[in-house]
Amino acid sequence: MATPNIDNLSNCVEDVRRAAIDGDPGPAAPIEYHALRGRLIGSQHRLPPLYREAVYQPYTRVLDQIGPEGFNQILLRDPNKEGTAGLMLDIAHTILQNGERYEELATDGFQEVVSDLYDGFLSEEDRRGVKLPDEGVIPPLVKWGNPHFGPYTFTIQATSIFDVEAPVVNMPPAHARRGLFAWAALGHETAGHDILHADTGLRAELAGKVRNALHGFAHQLDDYWADKIDETASDVLGILNMGPSAGIGLIGYFRGLQAAFNGAPKLRNSGGRFTVHPVDILRGFLAASTVRLLSFQEAESWSNTIENETRNDLEQILIGGESIDVQTAVDSARIVAETIVTERLNSLENHALGEIQDWADHDEEIVSNLSEMFTKTGTVPQELVSGAYAAHVVAAAVSAALKSEAEILLVFGRMLSILKPMHDSNPSWGPLFVSHPGNIYRHGIYE
Repeated sequence: MATPNIDNLSNCVEDVRRAAIDGDPGPAAPIEYHALRGRLIGSQHRLPPLYREAVYQPYTRVLDQIGPEGFNQILLRDPNKEGTAGLMLDIAHTILQNGERYEELATDGFQEVVSDLYDGFLSEEDRRGVKLPDEGVIPPLVKWGNPHFGPYTFTIQATSIFDVEAPVVNMPPAHARRGLFAWAALGHETAGHDILHADTGLRAELAGKVRNALHGFAHQLDDYWADKIDETASDVLGILNMGPSAGIGLIGYFRGLQAAFNGAPKLRNSGGRFTVHPVDILRGFLAASTVRLLSFQEAESWSNTIENETRNDLEQILIGGESIDVQTAVDSARIVAETIVTERLNSLENHALGEIQDWADHDEEIVSNLSEMFTKTGTVPQELVSGAYAAHVVAAAVSAALKSEAEILLVFGRMLSILKPMHDSNPSWGPLFVSHPGNIYRHGIYE
């Protein structure tokens, strides 16, 4: 079994670092009410009917109801734009950036990846025997901005404050041009947070399962992991949807951020007990354990590679100032991964998350074939793209960028050039109301 080629990982980390220090804020915040309303009217026709009905119309109705006074009051009450004002302006940006063609190539590619990841969890073919989520059934809209917050999502519970029926996913504008591994993290936001918040009771049930599975573990790790279930399960779901590229991508992305802001490209080994995210080093072990549970043949080899990279950054693990021995940390991550992937859940009609999404040999074969084209010039043969999804394209880009002497910016540009026509042919962005293009497939009698 061949060891995965990640010889170019350090350059991929440097690519993330450069994107992180870029600081481009993107389009200015639309904080003047009447100007915003005019721009929204002019932008609506670039949205397909699905999103005009689910996002534009309800959002503008709310703006009309609150008027200039209410709009300005929201801005004054949230001057840092981290709460309601930030949400209000982010929804506006999803409409405006589409309508005004901001970073059009990257925006359409970004939208296609997010739509694919969301649809992969909701399509009829993958979700047999599991009802649709209780709240969000329409893929998120995307936008660029807020580089100091990094990639993030406003889930359906948040956007529903403005009667909007889709989540919002953000990336820093620099990632329209570089920082490839941030794209590998999109599974965490979309196949993770947005899905977890769309099914009533899913997060609470997962937290309970994790707490029970770790009952009696030292250092109160049962509570530690369970209390961070939103971030923990999002890491796992991202890997289920994008394969090992999401796992090694997280490690590279975290290293790049640490290099940008703390000077050293290493995973953090310490953190507070009550922080939102598990400490980096535990997330590395979680990624390795999750990849090991995938069904493709190279899962063990990729898992070992991810674990070895995590151990390369290993120092003394401290949680809330308390030292955690390495084996306990590794064992806890393994049990958490197994619980999230394999436990049957009442909120999913007695199905497990790993039954709905998995990374199989045919996924890895598509990625392998595509990745060979990322370092070449010329048109990508249509037969390689046929049957591939946006998640495959990002995974293939990560795989290609990791190989010896890969030109990362060339790979990044090739990724966008493949994603763009995928978006242009996505039925959800056509004249019909298609919320889940994955449902459009033939049921044959024989293959």
